[in-house]
Formats: sequence, C-alpha cells, structure tokens
Amino acid sequence: MALNGPTSNTYYSQRLRLHYVDWGNPDAPPLILQHGGRDHCRSWDWVAEELCRDWHVICPDLRGHGDSAWSPEGHYSLDAHVYDFAQLIHALDYDKVTLIGHSLGGNICSRYSGLYPDKVIRFVNIEGLGMSPETQARMPPRGSPERLRLWIEDKRKAAGRVPKRYPSLEAAYARMKAENSHLSDEQARHLTVHGAFRNEDGTFSWKFDNYLNVWSANDMPLLELEKLWHAISCPMLLLWGLKSFMPSPTTDGRIDHFRTARLIEYENAGHWLHHDEFDRFMADVKAFI
Repeated sequence: MALNGPTSNTYYSQRLRLHYVDWGNPDAPPLILQHGGRDHCRSWDWVAEELCRDWHVICPDLRGHGDSAWSPEGHYSLDAHVYDFAQLIHALDYDKVTLIGHSLGGNICSRYSGLYPDKVIRFVNIEGLGMSPETQARMPPRGSPERLRLWIEDKRKAAGRVPKRYPSLEAAYARMKAENSHLSDEQARHLTVHGAFRNEDGTFSWKFDNYLNVWSANDMPLLELEKLWHAISCPMLLLWGLKSFMPSPTTDGRIDHFRTARLIEYENAGHWLHHDEFDRFMADVKAFI
C-alpha cells in the first residue's frame, strides 16, 4: 500500500452517515471507485495504489457496507444507492468525474452516467449491469402484488437472520477464501481484516447488513433502464470474467443498448476479475482512462 494509505472521511445522504476513503493527490482529476454488494471500499486498495499517482482516487462504502451506516429501515433499493452516489459527487463539488464500478457498484455508476451524462468523462464497468433478462423473467414483475408479497417475506427472513459469527479472524479469512478461490492469501486476509468487525463477545462478523440481500419490490422497468444505458455518452469499457456466474452481455443482447461501450472478456477470471487478473486489469484500465 501507499506509504500513508488512504484517509477516512464521512458525508451525509438521506440522514445516513456514509464513509469513503481518500487516496490524496487532490490537484489531480477525480476518479471514483465503487465497490459491489457485500464488499467494501478497501477492496480497491491495490487498484487505488496504482492509480493515485495520476488521479485523486475516492472509494466510497455503500450504505450498509464497510464503515458506512446501516439503513434503519433496511432500505437498499437502487434508487437509494444512486441518490447516495449522486450526493457524494455533489458533496465533493465535482463538476466531472471518471468512474470505475464493480457489480452492484457498476449498476449504480451506469444509472448515474445515464442520468447525468455530461458529468462523466469515462466509465469502466466491471460486470455491473444487474440481473440478466433471463433471471428477471423468472421473478414476479416489478411493481406487481406478487413482487411486493415476495419482498415482505424476504424482509421478514432477513429480520430473523442472525449475522454469522466466526470464532476468530482466521476463521473468517477461511470463509473468504472458500467464497472466492481465485484470491491469493494476501488478498483474502486484507479483504477480511477490512471487511469484518469484532463483536462484544470476541467473535467476528462481516460488516455488511443482512437486509441488503433483499431485492426491492420496485425498480425501473427494463425498458426505462435500457433508455438510461443508451443515454450514456462517455467512452465506456465493459469488463467481464468468463468464469463468472454473471452471463456476458453479448449472450443476451444487453451490450446493444450502449452507444459507446467496448467489451473485454477475461478468460481466466471470475466475477472479481480485478482481483483475479490484476495485472491485465490494470493495463486495460490505464490504457482506457
């Protein structure tokens, strides 16, 4: 890591105290790195260290993740996340930004880039288009009574779910390794140290809120989301791991809704390709931004 590492900062959005780290170099152009679901801002550390010489790198924790506050009502719909993201850029008074987003973070950045195309200079999206059309087709329609009923049932399940407690940080690290076998030991330990907190009884739990696993009952209809994708005007790089559980946008037509997107597929990477093939990822990103 950089000699002094990043500094922790807070901002407020919808009355929530949210956290981000700042890698310094404030005279450089701003670059925001947005993590995905059940992750945290320090998962970008290797990437940020490489880029902070030329960029003012900001890495926010989403609500309910990392060192950001949990939503009291367990509200983690995409509209809430997009508002928080827009509020961060507003609070930092950035006129234009460059974005890198992974998974849920890429979905949030995509929506922001479509809503405010004049504010985004370049955008790297790592597997961040949300659920595939096939997955969505298997679910009750958005806004339907069936979807609302499912949401209520899922929220009740989340309310009754006790956060997993690990007897030691080493046990949490073993779970991290089991979740993603592509991670090196160093990566898994770093992600665990920054992604877990110590309970009062000495055990360890992950920092993310269980409620964030509940899909919202209402979201933008797919046709409206596709309009947002089409509205993105900046150069855009889509990165996809061919060993990921997320289907490539070339297989379901989603890539056709982006006017400026170029896709690079990583044959030996899974969903966290920026960890799995770090050197190749950094070369692609540096050449693009």
